[in-house]
Amino acid sequence: MQTKKTATNKILWIFAVGQLGWSLLSGIIANWLVFFYQPSSEELDKGQLLFIPKGTFIGLTAIGIITAFGRIFDAVTDPYIAGKSDSLKHRLGRRIPFMRFAAIPFGVVTVLMFVSPFGEKSMGNAVFLFVFAMMFYFCMTCYCTPYNALIPELGSTQNTRINLSTFISVTYFFGTAIAYLVPNIAGIFMNSLGYAASFRVTIAILAAVAVICMLVPAFLIDENLYADTTPSKSTAFKSLLATFRNKDFRVFVCSDILYWIGLTLFQTGLSFYITVLLGLDSGMTFPLFAIMTVVSLAFYPLVNIFSKKMGKKKLIAFAFLFFSFAFLVTAAAGLIGIPAMVYGVIIAVLAAVPMAILGILPQAVVADISEADKLDTGESRQGMFYAARTFAFKLGQSLAMLMFTSIALINSDAEKGSSGYGLGYRLTALLAAVLCLLGGLVFLRYNEKKVINRIEEGSKNA
Repeated sequence: MQTKKTATNKILWIFAVGQLGWSLLSGIIANWLVFFYQPSSEELDKGQLLFIPKGTFIGLTAIGIITAFGRIFDAVTDPYIAGKSDSLKHRLGRRIPFMRFAAIPFGVVTVLMFVSPFGEKSMGNAVFLFVFAMMFYFCMTCYCTPYNALIPELGSTQNTRINLSTFISVTYFFGTAIAYLVPNIAGIFMNSLGYAASFRVTIAILAAVAVICMLVPAFLIDENLYADTTPSKSTAFKSLLATFRNKDFRVFVCSDILYWIGLTLFQTGLSFYITVLLGLDSGMTFPLFAIMTVVSLAFYPLVNIFSKKMGKKKLIAFAFLFFSFAFLVTAAAGLIGIPAMVYGVIIAVLAAVPMAILGILPQAVVADISEADKLDTGESRQGMFYAARTFAFKLGQSLAMLMFTSIALINSDAEKGSSGYGLGYRLTALLAAVLCLLGGLVFLRYNEKKVINRIEEGSKNA
């Protein structure tokens, strides 16, 4: 059997470029889909149209139902694709073939989600969006689940694992930051193309960039040199059940679900917090996110160093608490006599610290747990561990989308400038703070010492 190489930092950075691509596409959907299809009065005044019906069904909006169902479909297909990836026998390995297959369709369907072939408030547009939303999430699963499964395989030691988590967090931030540029770039085309068309052209350009990035690791990394490509013999369902039998993983997943519900509420609402609560133009979303990104990146070296010295658990628990405080501050946006831009900067800086920690360490925690489980069971199921994680938090994201689009409608008829204006958006930030705090309390039950000791014991016996 050929000895596997330890991935160099160059290989880890090549791998991280793929994250930039898929996070750009994910960021476009997470930040602008609801903004596009459930526009605020400010955006309607700029020329945006209502492409799908605005009414509610049992309190749920059409866009909320579509995005939530898409996430549920995404979550359900994760274990299936993970099982197929873990058990794949292919000359290129278990992960790379999926990544090559999914990248281009992933970019194409992202663009098609913003195409509305029918007139205003048409149910036909809602059906069209539903179909391509399902395709988007399936393509996302086909790329991201095998991609994430390579993390513990390329990160074969504690140091490389943390380094890789750091690198992909950096590219994730850049991908998300570029996604926030959508209204800024669209502004270039606004006068000639109109509101909706300018968004579509912008998203098409960014999707092309994203596809190129996703293909970089798919063609430049030889999986056979660095990863264990031995196919798993378990079926997808049995592998999923075995994964959830791991107690430490269950604790992690429970905290992760709460975190992702809160974070999704915040991310979906960010453009609304800026335009409605603070009264700024949507084009200010990118500068504020850029500030948060720069400050967050400044903390990356410290997170990398301190996590190696004091472990991941303490830093993650602290990040949960800090994020909760940042969300509370967001909920009070526009109520305190501080200039809007200054208040936006305060929120960005506060969110930067936990973003740095939670952008790096959770992926490394899953890698630790999967590695310890491999030593205990003798079976390599990294793909299923990452799929099980995404299966759980995507269900949480589905719930968050339903919650946000419905809660946002609370007092939505209030006149601009009145005391209750933007109450629904404010409540979403408050709920995000509560959920993030609960997630931190749950994570304190994670037994990091036991997991690390098992990995160290396995290394000594290797």
